[in-house]
This record gives sequence, C-alpha cells and structure tokens, in this order.
Amino acid sequence: MPTQNKREDELDIKLNPIKEVVQDKRVVLVDDSIVRGNTMRKIVKLLRDAGAKEVHVRVGSPPIKYPCYLGIDMKTKEQFVAKEGKSLDELAKEFGANSVAYVSIDGLVEAIGFEKNNLCLGCLIGKYPIPITNLNANNFT
Repeated sequence: MPTQNKREDELDIKLNPIKEVVQDKRVVLVDDSIVRGNTMRKIVKLLRDAGAKEVHVRVGSPPIKYPCYLGIDMKTKEQFVAKEGKSLDELAKEFGANSVAYVSIDGLVEAIGFEKNNLCLGCLIGKYPIPITNLNANNFT
C-alpha cells in the first residue's frame, strides 16, 4: 500500500484474531520481513487484545537496516524499525511482544542456496553489488 493510512485500513479489514483460539495461549507470530514495524505493532496489539498470554515474533529474513537503491521503495534509514544498534529486546518492547528473533544472514544465504557473493544483501548489510552514485542526499541516507 502506498501510504501508512491505506496500510492501516487494509489491516483493519483483513486481521481479526479469533479470541477463542488465542486467549490464554502463547502465540508465535511468523513474518517474512519487517520494514517499518507498524504492521507488527498492530498485529501484536490485536493478539494481546484477544487475550494472548505471550506473543513471540519470528522473522524469516535478517533485520532490514539500510535503504534499497535497486528496486524497492525504502529510501531512508530512519524508516526502518531495526535501526543499527537497536537490540532485539528493544524491538520486542517496541512491538509489545515478549521476544523477537530474526534469521541470520548466513541462515538466509543457506536457505536460498546461492553463493553469498551472488546475492544483493544491500538492505541487510549496507554493501551493494554495484556502486551507488548520483543519490540525492535528502532522499537516500
């Protein structure tokens, strides 16, 4: 969705936890990736409001910490919830979860099955497969 308001409206439509299923349960919430964290905050809150005793977040990609200049609209580091130096405990607190864990970069590389040097990991490690030039400093930091 192009705007935060539209993303939130879409979540309100498609996410409705079944209270009888989650009430007094320990829930493990699995997501493919987390960029800004807004969706995760909302989902954890919905699960808590439905009575989940614990909510643990697991993510199938490493933390996204750097802009993508090669095709995905992620322009500034300030947008990312997993900013450099932020701990997993801090992320859990920010989401309202009991814990957060991500797949490691080595785990991701192993799962994909390609050599690490054949993958673009720019948004994960801040090193890109090609030189990044002609960036407007106001848009890409």
